[in-house]
Amino acid sequence: MNFRMMTVAGLALVLAGCTTTGTGISRNAVEARWLGQPAGGFFAQYGPPISDVESGSSTVYSWKGGYKTRKIPAQYETTKDGKRGKRISSARTEYLSCAVQLTVSSDYVIRSIHIAGDRKRAEGPSWCEEFLGAPAQTKPAATAG
Repeated sequence: MNFRMMTVAGLALVLAGCTTTGTGISRNAVEARWLGQPAGGFFAQYGPPISDVESGSSTVYSWKGGYKTRKIPAQYETTKDGKRGKRISSARTEYLSCAVQLTVSSDYVIRSIHIAGDRKRAEGPSWCEEFLGAPAQTKPAATAG
C-alpha cells in the first residue's frame, strides 16, 4: 500500500511539473510577439478590449479588431502559348477581422493569448498572425475597432 501511494504521489509531481514548465516555444506569431509583454502596449497599439472578466488573480480580456477588406482577383489557367485560358476561380472579396482573448496577470502582463476568431489561409500566416504577430513598424495598415 505504501509503495502505491509513493508511486501515485511521484506520478502526480511529475505531471504537475510538466504542466507548469513551458518549452519556451510559441505555437504562432501572435504568441511569440505578445506573451510576457505588458497588456497596456497591446491595447495602446490596437485599441481597447470589448469586455473583461476577472478570474482569480488574473483578468481575461476579449478584443476584436484588425478590420480589413481584401479583394482577391479571378484566377485563370495559362495556355501552352502563354495566353490566358479558362477561369479557375472567380474574383471575390474577403472581410477580415481578428478576435483574441488575453489572460493578463495582476501585474498587467499578458500570460496567454488565445485566437478566438480568425481567417485561415491555405498557405502562409492567418490574418490574426499577420496583423497581430508583426512588429509595430511593419504591422499591416488596418484600423482597430
